[in-house]
Amino acid sequence: MEVPRRPQPSSFTLALPKPASPALSPLGAVKKVAEKDPMKEKLQEKDGTTERNQFGEETCSTEESDVSVFVEEAAAETSELVDSNASAVNSRLSSQDSFSEESSISEERLAQEAEEAKKKSEEDEAAAKEREAQRQLLSIEELVQSERNYLRLLQVSTVTIRSNLQKLQPPLANLDSMFLYIEEVIDVSGRLLSLLDQKQVRPGDPLFLETLCDSFLSLSSEIEAAYKEYLANYNHITVVENSYKQKEGLWNEIVSVIKASAPEVNATSLSFFLVMPVQRIARYPLLLQTIQKHTDRAHPAYALLEQTAHTSIALNCRINEYKRFREVADKYKKTETLTIKDKINRLNSHSIAKKTARLSQQIKHETGIAPKLVDEEFDALEGFFYVLEHGILELLENVETYLHHLQGFLACKTEEFDFDMDGEKAPISYKEITTALRQWILPTFEKRMRTLMHKPLCALRDLLVGPRNLIRKRLDKLLDYEMIEAKSNLSYEEQAVANTYRTINTLLLNELPRFNGLALQMIWSMLGTFSCLHKDLASDMEQLFQSFAQQLPHSSFSPGAFWEWAESAVLEGARKLDTLCRSVEDTLNAPVVQPLSPSSQRRLKQLTDKHGSGKIYQVIGTVVGSRDLDLNLAKGELVAIISEADSRGDKRRWLIDAGGRRGYAPSSKLIRYHQPAEDPPPSPHLTLPEDMTGIRRHSYTPENRPLTVMSQPCFQVLAAYDFIARGNHEVSMRAGEPVRVLEHHDKRGNPEWSLVEVKGGQRGYVPSNYLAIMPMGMGPPGCHQPY
Repeated sequence: MEVPRRPQPSSFTLALPKPASPALSPLGAVKKVAEKDPMKEKLQEKDGTTERNQFGEETCSTEESDVSVFVEEAAAETSELVDSNASAVNSRLSSQDSFSEESSISEERLAQEAEEAKKKSEEDEAAAKEREAQRQLLSIEELVQSERNYLRLLQVSTVTIRSNLQKLQPPLANLDSMFLYIEEVIDVSGRLLSLLDQKQVRPGDPLFLETLCDSFLSLSSEIEAAYKEYLANYNHITVVENSYKQKEGLWNEIVSVIKASAPEVNATSLSFFLVMPVQRIARYPLLLQTIQKHTDRAHPAYALLEQTAHTSIALNCRINEYKRFREVADKYKKTETLTIKDKINRLNSHSIAKKTARLSQQIKHETGIAPKLVDEEFDALEGFFYVLEHGILELLENVETYLHHLQGFLACKTEEFDFDMDGEKAPISYKEITTALRQWILPTFEKRMRTLMHKPLCALRDLLVGPRNLIRKRLDKLLDYEMIEAKSNLSYEEQAVANTYRTINTLLLNELPRFNGLALQMIWSMLGTFSCLHKDLASDMEQLFQSFAQQLPHSSFSPGAFWEWAESAVLEGARKLDTLCRSVEDTLNAPVVQPLSPSSQRRLKQLTDKHGSGKIYQVIGTVVGSRDLDLNLAKGELVAIISEADSRGDKRRWLIDAGGRRGYAPSSKLIRYHQPAEDPPPSPHLTLPEDMTGIRRHSYTPENRPLTVMSQPCFQVLAAYDFIARGNHEVSMRAGEPVRVLEHHDKRGNPEWSLVEVKGGQRGYVPSNYLAIMPMGMGPPGCHQPY
């Protein structure tokens, strides 16, 4: 009989049924995990030991036995398990009842906790809203309070510091230019604060935000206009301040004045105050965006606040663009007065290449090789600008001429002349009227003309330089732009050229219409001022004449009769003046008959014998020959006309005979010679006794009479006729004028000419037959004393 083998230990896994647990809350689940499973405890008590497999399930191990025993035990075990399962089901049903009671308690707790959490979240949300409202209030207060401090510091710099700096000696140069446009900035800031104060709404009021936004939006255009001019001029402020810093002593005085004027600020330079507008305009968007960040979107003024923030950003962008335009305009509108040496020094390969390219592009335009960019809008503006420029320059020239003639009129002090009419009312009234005109009315009129007409026109003429230079520079940049326009890829330098042209073109299109409009408005205004000035002048003169009207001889006339008399008197005076002018003109145009020198008399006799007296002409001006066969003739020389045209038939050149020389002379220099009588007519100023007629001619040459020395002269030499000098070697004298005979002949010994000295010390030759010897005291009435 075989000994049975020891069976190998074996194991089996018992899969326990898992009851369907109800849906539990996390708290109920945690409690259920802590409770014991009765099924597992029973199995552990029956088997003695339990193990868990790799899947976490419980496994049971049995003692060693044979196979039959094992099978029987397995069957018994199975029956026991069925019974235990039934009991487990019953126990689980009882446990489910206990779980339902516990879950209802948990649900109540959860509802309470949810309600508490909701209340806590509502409290947190309310606290957050309160914090946001507090931050919004602080942001609004910061904007308003910083605006007040900003305005106060600007007023300190403009009023206190500026007035104290103006007291420095010597005065600071360009001090006022540092404060340009700051008054406008102060004004617009003050208006913004006044709008907020007028509403009488505090920052804590919900309506204050709406008031703030409305005030800013209503002043946005004024803020832009004030700040853009100030920011465009800020570079000039730094330049002036740097010029002060170069002088150490002067700068120390400025710093001491600033510290004494504003001790609470502790500033050490003017730029500390003057840079504030630059910083303030850029801070508006930041402050408004901060307020917007802490404002609930459900706030009624949120949309208005958002619009205000966007407006402040756009305002800064436009100011920056305007500043960039101004920098380009300031760069290209300057007029440089360069010497030839400076221009040569500026020549280099780059400038030569650029100017050559521009010239070639312009030649292509003129020849039609390359098309030209046409901008009709700009061409119209440019044409109107040049028309305005021409009109302004013409008006300025006319005003200057008017003032020049007015000064000439004031220089004629006719009231200072003595008319020898003492006691007559009309001359006295005329003298008083002219005195008042010259000393009061006309000087006041001239001063107003210079202030209201001449000075503005000069300023307007100077303003024309900038636009004119920009227009010229635009043409140069247009030529450069046309050469690179067709390129797809531009280099950095080419992109800069294109941007410069676009900037100048945009600047001119935006600013030139405004300039043309303002210039035209100024011209019309000045023309109206010119009319008003003359109206005031006429009113002053009328008032002046009315005060003297009773003293004038025709003051009793009625207005109609007076104007009729005045018109007839003016016409009669004009007729007499015209007659006088005609007589003077005829006298001036009449040929002056002068006595001929002996050589001229010999030439006259020679030409008369050869050509006749009707062909004799006299040269009225010096003739210098410029062509072949032309003669050189002196003024007063006698010639004879051979032909009144040259060989080509030109009647402007005559063929003449100048006493042996023949040639051509211009006909405009010749006048017919009127031969005087052989002896000059008797002088109307001299009446000689009959016994003195023999010595009237050549009285300075005694006919071999012995000289007798006398203590006082018995005779005097007088000019019998008027004589006009024809050259430097002759001297003029008037009839009846005493002369002193120095030599009774000329340098060649010719007795027909005498060297004399007239009153005044002038010496020269005169014809001897124009002199007469008179006894002392027998001269014409009013004759001068012996000379």
